[in-house]
Amino acid sequence: MDMNSKTSDSAKPAFVKTGTSDEAKKMRGADVVVRCLELIGVDTVFAYPGGSAIELNQALSRSQKIRVILPRHEQGGGFMASGYARSTGKPGVCFATSGPGATNLVTTIADAYMDSVPVVFITGQVFSQFIGKQAFQETDFFGMTLPIVKHSFLALDANELPNILFRAFKIATSGRPGPVVIDIPKDIQQAMFVPKFPKSLDEFPAKIPGKLHAMDDELKLVLDLISVSKRPVFYIGGGVISAGASDLLREFARITGVPVASTLMGVGAFPANDPQSLYWFGMHGTVAGNWAVYHSDLLVAMGTRFDDRVTGPTDKFAPTAKIVHFDIDRSEHNKNKTAQFPIEGELHDALTRLIDLAKRTNFKKPDLTEWYATINGWEKQHPFPFGYRRHGSPHIMPQEAIEALYQETKGDAIVCTGVGQHQMWTPQYFLINKPRTFISSLGSGTMGFGLPAACGVAAAFPDKTVLNVDGDGSVLMNIQELATMAIEKLAVKTVILNNQFLGMVAQWEDCFYGSNRGQTLLGDVHNIGSPDNASALYPDFVTIAKGFGVNGRRVLKRDELHAAIREMLDTPGPFVLDVVVPYGEHVLPFVPAGSSALDIMTEESCYDATVARMEKLWGKKS
Repeated sequence: MDMNSKTSDSAKPAFVKTGTSDEAKKMRGADVVVRCLELIGVDTVFAYPGGSAIELNQALSRSQKIRVILPRHEQGGGFMASGYARSTGKPGVCFATSGPGATNLVTTIADAYMDSVPVVFITGQVFSQFIGKQAFQETDFFGMTLPIVKHSFLALDANELPNILFRAFKIATSGRPGPVVIDIPKDIQQAMFVPKFPKSLDEFPAKIPGKLHAMDDELKLVLDLISVSKRPVFYIGGGVISAGASDLLREFARITGVPVASTLMGVGAFPANDPQSLYWFGMHGTVAGNWAVYHSDLLVAMGTRFDDRVTGPTDKFAPTAKIVHFDIDRSEHNKNKTAQFPIEGELHDALTRLIDLAKRTNFKKPDLTEWYATINGWEKQHPFPFGYRRHGSPHIMPQEAIEALYQETKGDAIVCTGVGQHQMWTPQYFLINKPRTFISSLGSGTMGFGLPAACGVAAAFPDKTVLNVDGDGSVLMNIQELATMAIEKLAVKTVILNNQFLGMVAQWEDCFYGSNRGQTLLGDVHNIGSPDNASALYPDFVTIAKGFGVNGRRVLKRDELHAAIREMLDTPGPFVLDVVVPYGEHVLPFVPAGSSALDIMTEESCYDATVARMEKLWGKKS
């Protein structure tokens, strides 16, 4: 039965040849959509079919240029498109049907919006005459997505489809990137008409700033501020990567000598192993990075939005610093933290002009000898990553699992994560030195992100090592995408840090709620699985993986860890490595919510309660 269909010709080819030359040029709306994608250069689409999208999926099946990947859940498809976009810099594309198919995308759209990721979501909608009448599988997807998109389209005129598609991609990729929704009723998908295709995206000028608005005098002022500063810091975010400005940032840092601190969205824009790198700072970032920003006298922020996980209370963030804020989105200026020098414009252009100006005006590099001596002292006092303690445990610690992964891959991989403690440990112990090689849900913090996002990355980069580091809680939320990996031959290597708990929530319970457990144990409360109680581990991830046709292995002993990782990396295709780790470890450093960088909890100040719990759990003293 052809659901919701008025016609029975959905299997006709894209170009319908009838009697006249005019009719020979006609195309069906759904085929026009796919042709637009081909003209724009889309090579991969993540699409889950349904009654109101069947025409779109039929049209996709006729394309010779687009690879179509079937996720096993619409949310999985949305995160695949996001992983593709984050790793390539090109827009991701996701298809779904109306009603529940579309609403299953809402979380992924919000996630892309929070992290400024260009994804175009194309959804089927019920017939136009049924809109607003609570028809079967109808929702006001246009209306419900307005707060979490750059733009939403509801296509009610088939002739407008080409312009809508081209405009959508222009909006998604111009200026500050972000998600765009196109909702297309089924009758519009079925409509036959002669389309007029735009020649390029350039026919649709962006209504958002491109070139930098600042005059040379303003940029010269920035250089002058750097020249006379004693404790400057470059504070960089994901906007540096979005702008393709990582190389320019490195050159500007060399010219000025200023240390660079990154948000998690910005890691890789500046190499973690560079002598000027403070790596990332914020709630779980480096002590030196947090303290350098706090004590800075000049903070030059680039492509970042002063998120609360970085700043804490804004009145305690860089309290004595003059702040320069480069951002393409003027709404970010003075939204969270007042900047004395807000500069609107595209960051690639800004850094190009700053570098040129510095060379033309004989820029005076500041003497930062004392500043680096102070920073080096902090780094010596609180080295990063921390030398984690084993607390007398004979078992694999979560940090050393990631450390071993870094050693076995030599850091040459694109790393995705779920959300939780493992998400913080991963960039701590797997140093990120290149842009677009750390893929994680950061603004939204969406559990279940890692597995499908890694599928999207692997689809884009089949010849690269693609890792997904996940937690036993986060991975379960989209574990069905193991089927996509197996069927589509996406060689994602998934490492699960399995502690049987929602570890990050349990950490907060330990620190602020007297260790009272509020539904954070994932197994049997009367028989908790652990490295010492392997028979009680729940669920059995290796058996689940094998049920999907994916190879897997469980590792319990430290002396087997490196061999298990090597087996995973050397085995063709996807692989699940279940690394069983003890419960109770905390992510450190830790700046508690509502606290300043000076209140950062370090190994010395945060471990007493953890040691006591581990001694009780293992019956040993550390």
